[in-house]
Amino acid sequence: MSAPRFVAVIAAALLLTGCNDKSETKPPVRPVMSTVIAPLQATNLAVVGTVEPQFKTDYGFRMLGRLIARPVNIGDVVEKGQTLAAVDPFAAELAVRSAQADLATAQAQLVNASGTANRQRALIETGATTKATLDSAEQGDAAAQAAVVRAQSALTKAREQLSYTKIEAQYAGVVTAVGAQVGQVVNPGQMVATVARPDIREAVIDVAEDLVSVLKIGAPLTVALQLDPRVRVDGKVREIAPQADQVTRARRVRITLENPPETFRLGTTITTLIPGKPSRGFRLPATAILRQGDQASVWVIDTAKGSVSKRNVQVAPSDNGTAQVTDGLEAGMRIVTAGVHHLQEGQMVRFEREVTP
Repeated sequence: MSAPRFVAVIAAALLLTGCNDKSETKPPVRPVMSTVIAPLQATNLAVVGTVEPQFKTDYGFRMLGRLIARPVNIGDVVEKGQTLAAVDPFAAELAVRSAQADLATAQAQLVNASGTANRQRALIETGATTKATLDSAEQGDAAAQAAVVRAQSALTKAREQLSYTKIEAQYAGVVTAVGAQVGQVVNPGQMVATVARPDIREAVIDVAEDLVSVLKIGAPLTVALQLDPRVRVDGKVREIAPQADQVTRARRVRITLENPPETFRLGTTITTLIPGKPSRGFRLPATAILRQGDQASVWVIDTAKGSVSKRNVQVAPSDNGTAQVTDGLEAGMRIVTAGVHHLQEGQMVRFEREVTP
């Protein structure tokens, strides 16, 4: 082989060796953003409601009448025994007078019948009267006694009817509603005024059917003022309506409040925090998902080696720029969150900063 040809062969071999060395060069260390994943926490659902009294009474008359007085209005504080309303008592007073007159008549007839019976008993001993006359006198005396009892009962009933012309508060409280105005004819049982006890308050909310399964009698809940969410009290579910409302299709839930402050006034709007069901999987930024056809994957960082490896995952539909990974990952893994299309299997990376999804 001539010298020029030998030199050309050596140069070609050196050139090929240089090309092979270049092709085997490892990719450079790439800085990446990453995050350590943690299981999804259960989110609280906020349901708006109001503060209502646990005990309240709708007062109404037991008789038909024309309303002549209603000295209370909504918001008034009333004491036990205070008059809430009154109807015209004229007819009831006449009934009492008539019953009193009937009683007086029955008592006078009893005195006369008792005297007659006593005289007949004295005469029967001397033989001046007959046994039939004595029996008739004693029968009249017994009938007079029964008439007195009947008249006394009628008087008691008339006085009871007279007492129905006034409504008195059975306990101290606050008037929360009125249902009739002065001059109006009210029917028996018609609501005239509602009085509530302000010292025992509860939160009332309406929840959808799917949330009822989360709530149980006695379950603890947190109730906050809507105007100032920092003011919170603890409560427990006291009652869950057995049926949904026909219009709203929601179930009414009553929550007993434990030592509520004065700011929890009757009628105040509140927000009840209901713990939701924990979600399955992990939440990542949408930029952490590498999609190749129908397969989704992420880059997992080996923190000891500083390298990345691809792992296939299952992703559920999500929004707000995030992705919910339901399978394929474990808590505590560090996942690349940006630049996933520029990485290779086993490539060395450098952590730049933490990203919270």
